[in-house]
Amino acid sequence: MAQQVRGVVARGKGSPVSLETIIVPDPGPGEALVRIQACGVCHTDLHYREGGINDDFPFLLGHEAAGVVESVGEGVADVAPGDFVILNWRAVCGQCRACRRGRPWYCFDTHNAEQKMTLLDGTELSPALGIGAFAEKTLVHAGQCTKVDPTVSPAVAGLLGCGVMAGIGAAINTGNVGRGDSVAVIGCGGVGDAAIVGARLAGAAKIIAVDIDDRKLETAKRMGATHTVNSKATDPVEAIRGLTGGNGADVVIEAVGRPETYRQAFYARDLAGTVVLVGVPTPEMQLELPLLDVFGRGGALKSSWYGDCLPSRDFPMLIDLHLQGRLDLGAFVTETIALDDVEKAFDRMRSGDVLRSVVVF
Repeated sequence: MAQQVRGVVARGKGSPVSLETIIVPDPGPGEALVRIQACGVCHTDLHYREGGINDDFPFLLGHEAAGVVESVGEGVADVAPGDFVILNWRAVCGQCRACRRGRPWYCFDTHNAEQKMTLLDGTELSPALGIGAFAEKTLVHAGQCTKVDPTVSPAVAGLLGCGVMAGIGAAINTGNVGRGDSVAVIGCGGVGDAAIVGARLAGAAKIIAVDIDDRKLETAKRMGATHTVNSKATDPVEAIRGLTGGNGADVVIEAVGRPETYRQAFYARDLAGTVVLVGVPTPEMQLELPLLDVFGRGGALKSSWYGDCLPSRDFPMLIDLHLQGRLDLGAFVTETIALDDVEKAFDRMRSGDVLRSVVVF
């Protein structure tokens, strides 16, 4: 029988979110109903609210979540009621050309739930990243549920569902940061700080944090940055080169998603170095670079979707590192809030006052 729960909905572009009654159907074949315990407030949710992703309003926001499986549909074997899971938005199909080549993190046919959650009047909702977890319960494809050690706090576990995984994976999986490398991270919000943590885990010798906000640079130092650059006061390209013997960094991670910061990343890398774009641009943005410079500098220009992660591999590993005291996921949580505080959390996000607000149910 379908259930009624509370959820945070964005009804129109730029309009404040509202707390609505949501109808959640029973899981069908391949689906799972998850009782949400915690969900981070991610900048991507704000992108949805502002129409920066698409215009499929109304959106059921929230996607950076952890909770307990309540029921599953026919044919689900990998998770069962009672399992503690982190939700992911890249449920791989196992059958597409990427999966068949042994590269499931590039899966071209990822799964979401077939059934739609709705408002009371029957209006179908678009769940953010196929999840919609600013709700007491949500319906997802069972492949979006990744079991992890249930002793971890849901408030920190859920962060792997998007931002923290995106940043750590941008460094380790996409950037292939190695021992002794120099790394620069442009943009020190949640994703950028996670990239700093990932570079530290990978053994980088020099980690340069770049931002226009000194508060964020102080946080970046606590996360593991060895040097900081305020790009409002200093040319970041020259500063990064100056800190790397005039050469530029081996890996530059762009965690802003803007053409001007991407150009900085491009010119701040060493010859044959790597640029990783993990910041999310908006549809109207355009990038111009001299093609001769693209050719002449060599190396690699990469985009990192979800940190090129494989949730079944990466989530349990990172949770284990956290429980062993080797990865402080709690450092990303600035505050815990109630479900009806999401709009206020967006305001604090814009002002740079928080690294992560986390809704705890």
